[in-house]
Amino acid sequence: MRVPKRASRKRLRAIKNARAWTDDLAVIEPNRLLVLVLAEQLPVTLRAIERFDAEISSRRRDPARLCVVSNTPRCRGNPLLPDCSPPSVNNTSAMPSGADIQKYAGIAPVTESSGKKHWVHWRLQCPKFLRQTFVEWAGATIPRSFWAAAYYRQQRAKGSSHHAAVRALAFKWIRILYRCGQTRTPYDEATYLSALRRRGSPLLASIADAAKST
Repeated sequence: MRVPKRASRKRLRAIKNARAWTDDLAVIEPNRLLVLVLAEQLPVTLRAIERFDAEISSRRRDPARLCVVSNTPRCRGNPLLPDCSPPSVNNTSAMPSGADIQKYAGIAPVTESSGKKHWVHWRLQCPKFLRQTFVEWAGATIPRSFWAAAYYRQQRAKGSSHHAAVRALAFKWIRILYRCGQTRTPYDEATYLSALRRRGSPLLASIADAAKST
């Protein structure tokens, strides 16, 4: 990123007029050495980043891995596909069912009981980054998918908070993508809407109402 000339001049003046906060060599010398060591590590770090970028790029081009999610509303046209392609969705051999992914990722809630009491809470033991990826990805599909927006509104109308509604949407998306992963079929919005129509899903009424209001 290019720094504006005005900002560069301002920064140079600040450096020129800066005053050292200490002249204690016991502080200066160790930090000078630290900067030199970090500078020597920078080329190694940059090469490592290049290797990671190359690996990510190769996985993006692998149809067996990303064909499932590359056509979803959140991913279409987005260069950051790995961010919205949780690996568990495609790895159907390791996860026998969509429910297994929901539990593993921490999206599926936990129901506990004691005597006549029952309570539900979210999973504490799970890969937090994967759970957050699913939740953020599902939330990003709301303005891009008719049925996702309708489902989110439906959950909110039932009294769910924003975060609970998005988690519920992520729960539903996982099942859809898992099925796509089983058949190695890219997700298609029109196909899924047709499936909802065949099942007589109440979501279609919400979608129709939303279409009338726009």
